[in-house]
Amino acid sequence: MIFYCLSISLKLYDLAVKSDGMRLLVFLSAIFLSSCALTSQTIQPFQSNQSVTWEEAIASYDSLAATSSSAFLMEMGKSDVGKPIHLFVLNKGAQDPFEISSERSVLLINNGIHPGEPCGVDASIQLAERLLASNSELLDSVVIGIIPIYNVGGALMRNSCVRANQNGPEEYGFRGNARNLDLNRDFIKSDSRNAHTFYSIFHALSPHVFIDTHTSNGADYQYVMTMINTQSDKAGELMGNYIKDEMSPALFESMEERGFGMTPYVYSLGKTPDDGIKDFLETPRYSTGYAALFNTIGFTSETHMLKPFAQRVESTYQFILACAEYMYAHNEVLIDLKSQADQAVTTQTEFELSWELDTTSFRTIPFKGFKAEYIESEVTGGERLRYNRSKPQTISIPYYDTYTATNVVEVPRSYIVPQAWGGVIQRLHENHVEMTPLPRDTIMVVEAYYIRDYSSSSRVYEGHHMNEVKKIDKVSEEVRCYEGDMVIKVDQTVNRYIVETLEPLSADAFFVWNFFDSAMQQKEWYSDYVFEDTAAELLKTDLDLKERFEAAKNEDPEMASSPSRQLYWIYINSPYFEGTVNRYPVYRWEGQLSK
Repeated sequence: MIFYCLSISLKLYDLAVKSDGMRLLVFLSAIFLSSCALTSQTIQPFQSNQSVTWEEAIASYDSLAATSSSAFLMEMGKSDVGKPIHLFVLNKGAQDPFEISSERSVLLINNGIHPGEPCGVDASIQLAERLLASNSELLDSVVIGIIPIYNVGGALMRNSCVRANQNGPEEYGFRGNARNLDLNRDFIKSDSRNAHTFYSIFHALSPHVFIDTHTSNGADYQYVMTMINTQSDKAGELMGNYIKDEMSPALFESMEERGFGMTPYVYSLGKTPDDGIKDFLETPRYSTGYAALFNTIGFTSETHMLKPFAQRVESTYQFILACAEYMYAHNEVLIDLKSQADQAVTTQTEFELSWELDTTSFRTIPFKGFKAEYIESEVTGGERLRYNRSKPQTISIPYYDTYTATNVVEVPRSYIVPQAWGGVIQRLHENHVEMTPLPRDTIMVVEAYYIRDYSSSSRVYEGHHMNEVKKIDKVSEEVRCYEGDMVIKVDQTVNRYIVETLEPLSADAFFVWNFFDSAMQQKEWYSDYVFEDTAAELLKTDLDLKERFEAAKNEDPEMASSPSRQLYWIYINSPYFEGTVNRYPVYRWEGQLSK
């Protein structure tokens, strides 16, 4: 190879001399030597225990973009650490990376969301190199977008120990980003600059398939690769059936043929997989759950932490390639499927908001594991779990992959989001939600939610004390709206995003993530010694109030024995109470804007 490259380089030099063009020499030599490097790298599978740095990854893609008119490298926005998040696009024959033919499907690959799990970082560089070096016909039908490293801040915090149980690479990044956020919990709340940059990438490409690359910890077993797919029950009938019956089985078969047989992600019901595993319910806070809101089929590749890094990279490469080749073979089907799903969601009248596992429904699958044993701990003297690698076993285990909806909502014609909630409006806008501002101040009859009872987590989770709605009422009433408040019609291809963020009972609604907490707080109060006289007068003049007051005391002995609670009951049922406490500030509206 070296002698071949040298001989060609000499010919390039002769050509440059004859043309009297030193610039031509440099240009041609750079192109050729780069192609020689690519050719040499495709001879052997990945064998290193080292993962590239952020700088090295970007340099690799920059070099590829410089040598191919089909490759583009762009800065798409900032990360929380201040460094750019890049996107590399393979779009064959295009002048603009985002000018995508309607006859091509789109694959988006996200790497390094957890930089301590860098298999996809290195695998995606290999993929880009090999596809370009071979001028793969795959690129005739599939556009591929690669985020080299999403969590740039975490990638810059390189270490060799915080992933305590992981087998290589020699150095890797940190799970948290520059704000110590887990970015795979941030796709709805989008506290990070990273998430806002991701929105621009995702919607610019509008992918048919999305892959997020990871490394898994947990149980020990024989597989190098496991997989999470978009949970089929919550993907909708059209998309869900295709994932469950067509694409996922094909990927399992393809990976078996490539020497990396897979199993579903090992999410154990009990202490070990022997008791069975269940589907991972990736709600919209997660990358693939977010992608599903836009009818994008999502996969999370999960290599096993204890397998050598080289195997993990190679299996990730093979998984991505298997997905891309499937897309090439089923290009028209995937394009038509997403088109149908996008169209269907515009007229969908009911949406599922939350889910629970159906423990009565399962199927039996073979599982290649290691015998689980309980032995005495050398550290504590107590009992500890050990997977005995000298005793591999293939057993049948139950696989629970059915979820049932626990909350279903019938959607209104429109939602109204007051402009006071600018953070919500910003996120809706960035996710391509069409909104129309009210042209004037007006009184509107709406359906309003009152959140009568909810709880907030006592411990912070990803920067929030998450809310859980326990009791909610829906009432029809007049509210004052203002010029500039946003009306959102529920007739859009992004309807799932609209509904699942704005309906407070949704698993990852904006309410769950504390966006509307200030609306839940009472602002006005009373002085006991003054309001005592007011309350007495109210009970004398309002017989209905007095009757309800007596009934409330009879139903609640604690209230009957508490003067302060009785006085407060009268206050909140009187005209003096502000009335809007706990009113959810997004309204459902069945009217229409006049033209």
